[in-house]
Amino acid sequence: MKKIFLFAAVAALMMTSCGTNGSLSQVGSAVLTDVLTGGQTGATTTTNTGNAVNTVLQSVLGMTGTKVSKQSLIGTWKYSQPGCAFTSEKLLAQAGGEIVASNVKTKLQPTYQKVGINASNTQVTFNQDGTFSAKIAGKAWSGTYKYDENTCKITMSGLLLNVNCYAKLNTNGIGLLFEGKKLLTLIQTMSALSGNNNTTIKTIGDVASSYNGLRVGFDMTK
Repeated sequence: MKKIFLFAAVAALMMTSCGTNGSLSQVGSAVLTDVLTGGQTGATTTTNTGNAVNTVLQSVLGMTGTKVSKQSLIGTWKYSQPGCAFTSEKLLAQAGGEIVASNVKTKLQPTYQKVGINASNTQVTFNQDGTFSAKIAGKAWSGTYKYDENTCKITMSGLLLNVNCYAKLNTNGIGLLFEGKKLLTLIQTMSALSGNNNTTIKTIGDVASSYNGLRVGFDMTK
């Protein structure tokens, strides 16, 4: 099953890269060859295949190896870069593979900067007692939270608003990912931006709604 999905994802990646980046197509071809030959094309290609699998799985919510335990969630997490993931392997493949996930982050980066989100003013602390405190673009928010390890869903309830997001284990930390409308609500509420920035905020919604099953938010580190 994993081979079938990897085949689809790599094929989609190769199609997406046609006419734009020859190196991507070459990498895709190497990985696809390794899948079809059962990994008999050499140690280098096998390593590349393993890396490709890990990268693809990092872009899907709820996959084995990317779930965050309740205990691991505890602590203070600081924003590092835009985050995104798809709700299923199928939707990731349909969207065009890992290259699309990477492009989404690239599109969100300047928008986050305009809103004022950076590592020094955006963070969240999950406490052992079920409370949390956060800052989004420097605006404080606190309340209580509940975390479901099976679905990776975090329900955050505070005075300003209630919002759900999903946790995903990354190589260097975690991702906190939202449905597009939920993230828009969070940023609009917390940032208190004026009318001149409405277009900037809307860009986040446009990116999030570009693909079925896409969740966007923040990659965070301790």
